[in-house]
Formats: sequence, C-alpha cells, structure tokens
Amino acid sequence: MKHGKKYIASKNSIEAQKFYDVHEGLELVVTTAKAKFDETVEASVRLGVDPRHADQQVRGAVVLPHGTGKKVRVLVFAKADKAREAQEAGADYVGDEDLVKKIQTENWFEFDVCVATPDMMGVVGRIGRVLGPKGLMPNPKSGTVTMDVAKAVADIKAGKVEYRVDKTSIVHCPIGKASFGVEKLEENLTTLMDAIVKAKPSAAKGTYLKSVVISATMGPGVKFNTLKF
Repeated sequence: MKHGKKYIASKNSIEAQKFYDVHEGLELVVTTAKAKFDETVEASVRLGVDPRHADQQVRGAVVLPHGTGKKVRVLVFAKADKAREAQEAGADYVGDEDLVKKIQTENWFEFDVCVATPDMMGVVGRIGRVLGPKGLMPNPKSGTVTMDVAKAVADIKAGKVEYRVDKTSIVHCPIGKASFGVEKLEENLTTLMDAIVKAKPSAAKGTYLKSVVISATMGPGVKFNTLKF
C-alpha cells in the first residue's frame, strides 16, 4: 500500500520500537492527525484471551466523560409509557412492530444504537439476523435491554460506547476526536481502559493487556506502555 507524504512524515516522527506513556503518546496521535476533517481517535487493545471460549469473552459498555464527538442516532423498541419516556429522553426513533416491519421491508438502518425493553425482545428477535451482524442487536450486557430506557438513551447521547473483543482477541473502540486535545482524550482513554481491565475474565491466564495502539483515522498507530493501565 502506498502512503502519502503527510502519512510518511507522521510515521517518521514516531519511534517504531518505543512504547509511549499516555500523555506523550496522545500528543503524537493528535499532531499526526493531519487530514482536512476532524479525525476520530481509536484505541486497539490486544488481550490475552481466547474469544472462542464463552468464559473468555470481554464485552461491556462505558460512558466516556467527554463523549466521542459523534452524534449518535438512537432507536428504541418500547410501548406505552416506556415509549413516551424514550421520546422525552431524546431518542431519535421510538416504536415497536412498526419499526420491525420497516427494517424488514425497507432494509432501513438510519440509526447507530438500538435499545429495547425486555418485553419487546420477542418482537426484536425476528430481525436478530440482520441486527446482529451490524452490531445493533440490543443486549443486557451492554445495557441496551432495560426497563430504564430514559437512562439508556441519556447515557448513549452523553457518550456511552460499547466495547467487545473480536475473533482476533482485539478490542477496537473510539475515544474521541483529534480536536478534543490531549487532556480530554487522556480522560476518555483512562476510563475505557479501566473498564476493560475490570472486565478481565477469571478464565484468562497470563498477560491480559498484550498491547495498546492508538491512532487517528488517517494517521499511523502509536504503541502505548501497557503497564500504565
């Protein structure tokens, strides 16, 4: 793959074999975000787990203190009072079987997060095969299956992100925008890493945090010292 002059210059400013402390590393990530748009900063955390085993899954959600910088569209499956609560909390779309039908017939996915009350999961299950692969299926572990839909919507709008280890044992998660600056990104990263460390499965043996690499959308990855977390 060929890279442009800006990327090459950014990569040359990073010591390939060095593991940076949090503040210094984030300074490099921010300064190497040279695109004309506000680049997203993402953490890639390799874990010492085997995701093929159910007892070594790492999954959860956490509210980043400064959000992600992205406007999140929330869909809520709920009825009656719970539907009204969701609307008052700021949900973008609220409904029940009508939304299920819209997704089924129109292949409609104009939302980023899906929340449902427990009594609606039987209905939502009909479209599980299309929501699941897109990472949109409501799940109790991430707090998106709940009776407290107002809190769920408020948390998501405030910057709640879901993290989940993939089949290569890596967690990919955004921690904000390059325009946030180092201090806000540092607080967001620390919050995310605290959550991932607390989510360590008891079945996981050996080194849990194998590596932490942070990068902006168009920038090179910066390796971080895992001992700091």
